[in-house]
Amino acid sequence: MLEVDGLNAFYGPAQALFGVSLRLKPGEFVVLQGLNGAGKSTLLKAVMGMEVKTRGCIRYSPDAHRVDISHWETHRRAKAGLGYVAEDRRLFTGLSVLENLQVVARGDAASKAQEARVLDLFPVLKTMLKRPAAHMSGGEQQMLAIARTLMTRPRLLLLDEPCEGIAPVLVESIRDALLVLKASGMAMLVAEQNQLLAASADRALRLVAGKVSVS
Repeated sequence: MLEVDGLNAFYGPAQALFGVSLRLKPGEFVVLQGLNGAGKSTLLKAVMGMEVKTRGCIRYSPDAHRVDISHWETHRRAKAGLGYVAEDRRLFTGLSVLENLQVVARGDAASKAQEARVLDLFPVLKTMLKRPAAHMSGGEQQMLAIARTLMTRPRLLLLDEPCEGIAPVLVESIRDALLVLKASGMAMLVAEQNQLLAASADRALRLVAGKVSVS
């Protein structure tokens, strides 16, 4: 599903990742762990083609064909099935829950069915469809951010710290939703320090100072 080989990433002249390699199989749920500044968010952005310059190889297999996406623009990666949920959620806070979902929908016949699926995944959102995103709790906003990305029907989901600063009961709800997605066959790469998610993942990788730790 995803192969990263010898990935180096840079913010201007400052290097943030050093020769990172990893494999993610179809349907696999992998958690990236590490202290703040270890490179977890940078790795997700590099895979998504956002904000950082990279050297190395990123291969993606949305179907039977493996392609090198290292030089693809972000929008092309998204169109090919990569979904990204940023740490800051990036919601349209002036829009309602329903409007946030619909603004990224593809507008085809399958969009309404996908909307029903994501609302079943996060039933609390059904009770607040007309509520502005600005008037939601942090945990509710995180659910909406994930649901909005799912409206694009990704094959691989990248999540950056989805449980940070969220009440434990909502962390459990997010964990349960991710496990449903995994059961449906979706692959996930999640940067997260919360041990509840790590305990539910297929495996965890630790980043230390921009490198994958082998200890």
